[in-house]
Amino acid sequence: MAKIIRPQRAGASSVQSAPNKKAAKAATPLPKRAAGKAAKKPAKKIAKKIAKPKPWTAAEVYEVFDRFRKANPEPRGELEHLNPYTLLVAVVLSAQATDAGVNKATRPLFEIADTPEKMLELGEEKVREYIKTIGLYRNKAKNVIALSEKLIAEFGSQVPRTRAEIESLPGAGRKTANVVLNMAFGEHTMAVDTHVFRVGNRTGLAPGKTPLEVELGLEKVIPTEFMLHAHHWLILHGRYTCLARGPRCEVCLINDLCRWPEKTV
Repeated sequence: MAKIIRPQRAGASSVQSAPNKKAAKAATPLPKRAAGKAAKKPAKKIAKKIAKPKPWTAAEVYEVFDRFRKANPEPRGELEHLNPYTLLVAVVLSAQATDAGVNKATRPLFEIADTPEKMLELGEEKVREYIKTIGLYRNKAKNVIALSEKLIAEFGSQVPRTRAEIESLPGAGRKTANVVLNMAFGEHTMAVDTHVFRVGNRTGLAPGKTPLEVELGLEKVIPTEFMLHAHHWLILHGRYTCLARGPRCEVCLINDLCRWPEKTV
C-alpha cells in the first residue's frame, strides 16, 4: 500500500524549534531570595539619585545666629543655681531629667547646702530625700556626695576650670563640663544635649552620629562672636520650636534656611 503523506499546515514545521533560552529564563519564577535582591536594586538606584542637602554657607550660619541674637540677646540657662558649685550639682542631677524637675528639687536643697562642706554635712541619705523626685536619684545622691568630697580634697572646695578636671568628678561627663565652663566661667564651649543634637542634625547645621561629632561640627561653623550664647540659643530653639514631635516650623526663625526636607513651610 502506498504511504499517504498528509500536507502540513501553513507556517508549521516538521522539526520542533529549540526553545528561546532568554525567554525561558524570563518566564521562570525567581527564587524568593533572588526576587528580593532584584526588587531592591531599583530602590538603591533611586536612593543614590536623592541629592544630599547643600552645606550651609558661612553667610547663612551668620544669619541664623544673628536672628537668634536679635530675638534673645542674653539667653539664660534654665537650671537654677547660686554659684559654680550648685550649677555643677544641678547639671549632674539633670541627666535624664527635665530642668523644671531638677529646679523643683534643688530649690530647698541649695538653701541649706550651697557648698561642698554643707553638702557633706547634710549626708547622702538626706540628699536622697531632697532629690527623690528626680530619676536615678539614689545613684545621683551618691555622686553628689562623692564629687563634694573630691572638690574638698583635691580642688580646695572650688569647681575646677578645665574640662579634664571637671570630667574627673563623679557623675560629671563632657556635657556637664561644657555647661559649667560656659555658664560659670564664660568659656566658648558647646554643650550638646538632646535638643542641640536634634537641631544640629535636623537643620543640617552640624550633622553627626554622636554628640561629640555634632559638638565639633558646631564649633567649626559658628562664628566666634556667637559662641558664648550659641548652645543656649540652640537648646531653647530645640525645646520650644524645633520639637522632637510636631516641630513648629510655622513660627521658626530660620525656616527659610533650614535644610530639613520634611519641614512644613
